[in-house]
Amino acid sequence: MKDWFQRSSTAYQRLVWESDPAQASPSRRMLITVLRLLHNLALALTEGPLTLRATSLVYTTLLSLVPLLAVSFSVLKALGVHNEMAPILNHLLQPLGSEGRELTRYIITFVNNMKVAVLGSVGLAILIYTVVSLVQKVEEAFNFIWRVDQARRLVRRFSDYLSVIVVGPVLAFSALGITATVMGSNAVHRLSDFYPFAVAIDTVSRVLPYVLIVIAFTVVYMFIPNTRVRFSAALAGGMVGGIFWQSAGWAFAAFVASSTRYQLIYSSFAIVIMFMIWLYVSWLVLLLGAQIAYYQQYPAMLNTRRGHWQLGNREQEQIAISAMVLIGYNFFYQLPWWNGDDLAARLTVPAIALRPILERLERHGLLSATCAEPPLLFPARDIDTITVLSILEVVRTSEVPASMAKPTVEQSEEIMKRVDQAMSTSLAQRSVKDLVAAQRPPVRQSV
Repeated sequence: MKDWFQRSSTAYQRLVWESDPAQASPSRRMLITVLRLLHNLALALTEGPLTLRATSLVYTTLLSLVPLLAVSFSVLKALGVHNEMAPILNHLLQPLGSEGRELTRYIITFVNNMKVAVLGSVGLAILIYTVVSLVQKVEEAFNFIWRVDQARRLVRRFSDYLSVIVVGPVLAFSALGITATVMGSNAVHRLSDFYPFAVAIDTVSRVLPYVLIVIAFTVVYMFIPNTRVRFSAALAGGMVGGIFWQSAGWAFAAFVASSTRYQLIYSSFAIVIMFMIWLYVSWLVLLLGAQIAYYQQYPAMLNTRRGHWQLGNREQEQIAISAMVLIGYNFFYQLPWWNGDDLAARLTVPAIALRPILERLERHGLLSATCAEPPLLFPARDIDTITVLSILEVVRTSEVPASMAKPTVEQSEEIMKRVDQAMSTSLAQRSVKDLVAAQRPPVRQSV
């Protein structure tokens, strides 16, 4: 048995991590990609950070659920659609069975009894804080998945969070209300009397919950992380996460139906425990979908066993040159300037890997950034005076003090001097403008 396990492990190692997907057939390449994805997702679940963040979001949700619904209820009441809240909650808590309907009734009772006018300024501030903390925790979890080490600035937090808290529920409830109205209209009922239309309507009614969840997940993946997320990546994560969430709801409903023993043990606390478990599963599925969106946008991250990417010196030098060429190209031809997120997406590298390179270029006077949000990048001086050698020197220069970087072998100093001399001879006269001029000029649209 031990020998069989070792052989299987060796075969798996050779297939997944030692094979070059670029040299494999399309079917084998797909198999390697799927196995690498499943391997990294399994590590994300078992190593702890993802599950810990899902647990943290469960606690924050319990703390801020009623205040969040109270704010949403106030906005929806002003629009006259507040009566749609109970059916939506019933649908979201449907996997809990009859306990879900009872929990919905409790939550709606709490929301109706909450009077914002009598809270006072301190109570209102605490109410808003608990609501904002939920969105902030979600952003922190997504930023962790997307390797983003900078949160939104305070002004952007206020505007973006306000949009999520106020506008988000309105759009969600409006879309669901319109869908329910259309599906329950007399015209749809008349069409259902005819066999072809009846089959089509039945298919739409079955597929529609999946479509709505996929759309909701895709929107969340695009706008919550503090980085540029491509639509294709968000859609991939939204499709997998949304379908898996809907399917997990069916499995959890079957689990609740067969868990009468837990109800006997925990009595009236069983509904709370089931609700917390379902919240945990929901947040974990949402985070896994975000992880899939991340790997879809940065497929190179699948080449490492733990989904972490350590750039080598060669990759950093190539990225620095490419970034300066792209920035210089747009500046020279008067095109829209790049920001860090768009540049990372163009170079297909994580923003957290590109940011230190851009910061070093900026500190050494080759690059500058505006004060806009997000900052726009432009050359700090004429691109004709920025040589390729100067870019490489910035990347190759260590941030460690010279006294701490003494060579241990005398001959190493001589070798490095020869390397520097060869690079200077070859690249000292090659400027960023030369590289920009070698690119194809942009096509100008005639007016």
